[in-house]
Amino acid sequence: MERRTIGAAALEVGAIGLGCMPMSWGYTESQRNKEGSLRAVHTALDRGSSLLDTADMYGPFTNELLVGRVLKERRAEAFVSTKCGLLVGEQHIVANGRPGYVKRACDASLRRLQTDHIDLYQLHRADPEVPVEETWGAMAELVAAGKVRSLGLCAVGARAVRQARPPLASRTQRRAVPPAARSRSRMHDGTLAQLERIQQVFPVSSVQAELSVWSPEALEELLPWCASRGIGFLAAMPLGNGYLTGTLTPGQGFEPADIRARHPRFTAEMMASNQPVVAGLRRVGDRYGATPGQVALAWVLAQGRHVVPVPGTKKERWAAQNAAAADLVLTREDLAEIAALPSALQSW
Repeated sequence: MERRTIGAAALEVGAIGLGCMPMSWGYTESQRNKEGSLRAVHTALDRGSSLLDTADMYGPFTNELLVGRVLKERRAEAFVSTKCGLLVGEQHIVANGRPGYVKRACDASLRRLQTDHIDLYQLHRADPEVPVEETWGAMAELVAAGKVRSLGLCAVGARAVRQARPPLASRTQRRAVPPAARSRSRMHDGTLAQLERIQQVFPVSSVQAELSVWSPEALEELLPWCASRGIGFLAAMPLGNGYLTGTLTPGQGFEPADIRARHPRFTAEMMASNQPVVAGLRRVGDRYGATPGQVALAWVLAQGRHVVPVPGTKKERWAAQNAAAADLVLTREDLAEIAALPSALQSW
C-alpha cells in the first residue's frame, strides 16, 4: 500500500488506516465478535493499513485490550494511535484534561496495548476547566519520556453550528469562488483556536476530524490549515458511518446502543433523501469494478497527500475491501462528477 506521512517528524503510515472503535463501541452490539475483530486487525496489517486508531474510552478500555492482543504479535508492523481526555460513566461522558490524569491514562493505555510506546497520542477533547496548554504540556512530557512519539488533536464537535452549503467543489473550483461568496459552516472555529494555542507549546503532528463526501466541511479551513503547516489529517468517518458503502437500507432501524439510532441523518426519511449521493458513487465505482465505499475512500485520499482516511470496521472482509481502495485513483472527471452530486441533506 502507498505510504503517507504524518507531521513534521514524517511518521509513515499506510494511506488507509483502520478505525477500531466499532469492534467494541458505538455500533451494532449484537454483531461484535472478538475473534472476528482480531482477524479484521490482522487483515488490515496484512494489506498495509498500518495505522490502528483506538481510544481508552472505547469500551471503555476493552478496545485497547483487543488491539493489544494483536500488537503483542505484530508491534513492528503497526502504527498505534490512541486517545485520552474523556471519561465514560453510566449515562454520560466527561472531559478530563488534568495533567496528572493524562499521564496516568497514558501508562494505563500502554499496559492495555502491551507496548512500550504510543506512536500517536491524541487529545480526544479539551477539558473546559483546564487550560488546553496545560493538558498539551503534560502530553509533551510523555514524548520527552519516550512513552509517546507524536501528538494529535481530535476536532471539537460542533454540529449545532452547521449551515447549508453549496454542492461539493473540487480544489480548483473552490479557488475560483470568491471567498466572500463561499458558504462557511464555521464548525471548526473552536478547533482552529485550540490548535493555534497548543502549537505554541509543542508541535501538532495530526488533526482528526470528520471528512467524507457527505460531510466535507473540513475542506473549507481545517484541511488547508493542516496542509500549510505540514500537519497530517486523519479523516474520521470517511464512509459516513457506513451510509456511503451502499449497504444500509432506509428504514432498516438500528439497535438502541448504536449511535446511528439517535443520529438525525439516519432517520428513514434522511436515508432515503440521500440515496442520490450513494447512487453517484456507485456509478463511478462501476467503471472500475469498485464499490461505493471504495470510491468514497478514494475521494478522501484525493484531497491531499497529508490526508489518511480511517474507516472503522469490525469485519475482516470490510477491512480488506477498505484497504483495496488505496489502489483506486480517481480522475479529474471522476472528481468533477462527484462534485456535481447533490449536497447531502442534514437535520442536525
